[in-house]
Amino acid sequence: MQKIKSLMARQGLKSPQESMADLSPVENLRIPSKEELRELREQPIDPQAEQEIIDSIEEIYFSNDSFDMVQHELEKLPPELNLQELEEYRDKLKRQQAAVSVFLSPSLSLSLSLSHTVSKEGFTEASLGLLANQRRRQLLTGLLKSLRTIKTLVKFVNLLYFLHTLTALTFKHYSCISELNSKLQDTLEQIEEQLDVALSKTCKHFDVSHYTKVQLAYTLLGKTQTAMDQLHMHFTQAIHNTVFQVVLGYVELCAGNADTKFQKMQYKDLCTHITLDSYIPCLTDLCKALWEVMLSYHRTMQWHEAHDKKETTPTPESDESVVDRSYVKKKLEHGLTRIWQDVQLKVKAYILGTDMSNFKYDDFIVVLDVISRLMQVGEEFCGSKSEVLQESIKRQSVNYFKNYHRARLEELRMFLENETWELCPVKSNFNIAQLHEFKFMGQCRSPSVSPSRQAVSSTSPAQEEQSLFQQYLQEGNPFEMHAENKEEETEDVLASNGYESDELEKSVYQDYDSDSDVPEELKQDYVDEQTGDVPLKSVSRETIRSKKKSDYNLNKTNAPILTNTTLNVIRLVGKYMQMMNILKPIAFDVIHCVSQLFDYYLYAVYTFFGRNDMYESSGLGLISSRLRTTLNRIQESLIDMEAVGENAGVHGTAEDRKEKVPSPHLSQLVVLTNSGTLYGLAQRVVATESLVFLAEQFESLQSHLDTMMPAAKKPFLQQFYSQTVSTASELRKPIYWIVAAKAIDYEQMLLMMAGVKWDIRDIMSQHNVYVDVLLKEFEQFNKRLGDVSRHVRIPLPVSNVLWEHCIRLANRTLVEGYANVKKCSNEGRALMQLDFQQFLMKLEKLTDLRPIPDKEFVETYIKAYYLTENDMEQFIKNHREYSMKQLANLVNVCLGSHINKKARQKLLAAIDDIDRPKR
Repeated sequence: MQKIKSLMARQGLKSPQESMADLSPVENLRIPSKEELRELREQPIDPQAEQEIIDSIEEIYFSNDSFDMVQHELEKLPPELNLQELEEYRDKLKRQQAAVSVFLSPSLSLSLSLSHTVSKEGFTEASLGLLANQRRRQLLTGLLKSLRTIKTLVKFVNLLYFLHTLTALTFKHYSCISELNSKLQDTLEQIEEQLDVALSKTCKHFDVSHYTKVQLAYTLLGKTQTAMDQLHMHFTQAIHNTVFQVVLGYVELCAGNADTKFQKMQYKDLCTHITLDSYIPCLTDLCKALWEVMLSYHRTMQWHEAHDKKETTPTPESDESVVDRSYVKKKLEHGLTRIWQDVQLKVKAYILGTDMSNFKYDDFIVVLDVISRLMQVGEEFCGSKSEVLQESIKRQSVNYFKNYHRARLEELRMFLENETWELCPVKSNFNIAQLHEFKFMGQCRSPSVSPSRQAVSSTSPAQEEQSLFQQYLQEGNPFEMHAENKEEETEDVLASNGYESDELEKSVYQDYDSDSDVPEELKQDYVDEQTGDVPLKSVSRETIRSKKKSDYNLNKTNAPILTNTTLNVIRLVGKYMQMMNILKPIAFDVIHCVSQLFDYYLYAVYTFFGRNDMYESSGLGLISSRLRTTLNRIQESLIDMEAVGENAGVHGTAEDRKEKVPSPHLSQLVVLTNSGTLYGLAQRVVATESLVFLAEQFESLQSHLDTMMPAAKKPFLQQFYSQTVSTASELRKPIYWIVAAKAIDYEQMLLMMAGVKWDIRDIMSQHNVYVDVLLKEFEQFNKRLGDVSRHVRIPLPVSNVLWEHCIRLANRTLVEGYANVKKCSNEGRALMQLDFQQFLMKLEKLTDLRPIPDKEFVETYIKAYYLTENDMEQFIKNHREYSMKQLANLVNVCLGSHINKKARQKLLAAIDDIDRPKR
């Protein structure tokens, strides 16, 4: 009874009708009498009041089944009875009975009535106990059935899909359940549709909380694998929709009208309508949007990896869970390459949709940079080498580069033909790394890194090592930095007036004393003999005053000699290398074009200043066979010899000629015939030394170019350096030879020597006048060199070449003069030696050049006059440096009176038989 009381208290009150409905058919057999129903209706209906009545029942009534309530109540009666009190107590008991009967089933009420009746009629105690047990069992059985139904309904609500299956099997015989099943089926379909929409939203903007809920829902539905299939479909769709909307937006914006025809176009066709102005912004936005999609996929994979780690706990897993996880993992890994392939194909269509051959260089570099960054994303995303992107951008690059290089060669020709070969005043510490075209070399960590990535190299090393997906996991975008870096291209390479110090400039020229003799010990340590450069330390006025006359590199000591055209070529090389750095597949094409820039510059300098058939045939070997081979190669492969002239277009196909450039012509403003300027020496120095400077810059770039050159093409690069770049300094000989040949009047000296009497009988102590005239010529030459050096620094190697040429020509003129002598005595030979020694002594004070060139050439020839007939024959065989005329003179004049005619004929025949070397 106590259990029943507590149960009633938990369940709350029920109406008599509800109580009756809950009873089993057995419990509904007895119908209450009219008097009982009346009494029940008279009871209060307030639940709280009823509860208070129930609470007022004594605990002993619920103790056990053998309790005799009649006996209990009789024993409670007082000794003296009061009728009014008895009636009030009786009414209280009735109210308690009525309240209890509301909660109890009719059978329980019947049992209580029977119990009361039987007690009155004298039923035994055992019969009452048996009946009570039966009643309690039936009541609890009905209650258990009710609780089980309630529990089932709770699960029913919480697990819709489970309920759908369960009700179809368990409760299908109920019509209401059948209807509920149908409605639940519709609800489930709606839920799956909404989940699919929620799943698709993760493809562009991944949110951990959102995705977690979506995955949980699919797990409860038992559709984990289905969700993964749908996810990949959504990512594919997201890529397509994203690129289409980005390109469509730009096309419609540029079209400037509300024409809807673009919306119906295929994406590939839409890409062809992008204008040149909007190409780069659209490409950047395209990559930004695709990055967001790939980042979402990357974060999706991270979520599943983290989720798998949480679930791989010691707790046993179902086979179904293991299969699901395995399927998801494989699907995600396979999806990486599929998604990247989709991205590549979309970007490829965009790249090839526009002809970029007329892009500005900087714009094309930005395109290469963006695509390079995208390929880096692909490598980090799925380890791809991005062959599709590589091939498409290579096609555009080769096409662009051919047109670009062709235009640059024509531009270079125009520069060269308008170049007046004046100094471009740069600072003494100038080097190509200061030019913004070469900034990438100082920033990059490897040739494959794009400029945009190099821009972040100023960050901490730890940050540099992070992948793009780590750097931009939470915020930012790797395609946002291009516009920012473009404004940083500033240079400071030009000197204000071309001089590092006005004081130094004044001290060089105002204190330069051309008449002062210089002690031998002061000739040392001013110029580095290996490099020809002046030390970086400051130079005192005394030191400058004390220097020898052949040091013409005193002013602007360290500033490189170059022209605007040289600077232009260097910048072009930097631009070419940038392109190569970003796009390795066209590296060989680019390096080949870089070599053509140098070839054309070298050929122009030679054509303008070094080509002179008259002096080339002098026999001095001014042009080495290597240099001549190089010049011939350049002329055949690069110079369009038919562009001007009668035979234009007769030889070679139009396609061959398209790859060539007409030979340049020297500007009419450059005058090379004025003796007062030493025949354009200043311009010659600027032209030649700027070529040498250019060659030095190429040398410094060799290792970098070598790293970018494909292995199979490396021999081309090595050959270019060994046979072309290294020959630049060799042009000094033919170019400065022309100046040396005209600077001194060698013909006048020959005429003066012809007037000297050499068949004298007395030993002379005074040298001939032609020696003084020749020395004055050299002094004048020295002065003119000083004048030229006021405008252009003359490096030591240049002054050495000039002096060497002049001295060599003078000495050869001396030998030629001696070879013209018709009669000569031994005293005449002594006079020749005296003249030459006087010349050498004075000459050594004018120049630092040691040894004096061709000194032995003259001395050996003079001494040959003393040879015997047999010695002369050997001399002729050993000294092929002398001309046939000079050797014949030795035979005729020296030995003429000492040998017979037959011996003379033999020697002359030996001279004719000599196989002269080709000079």
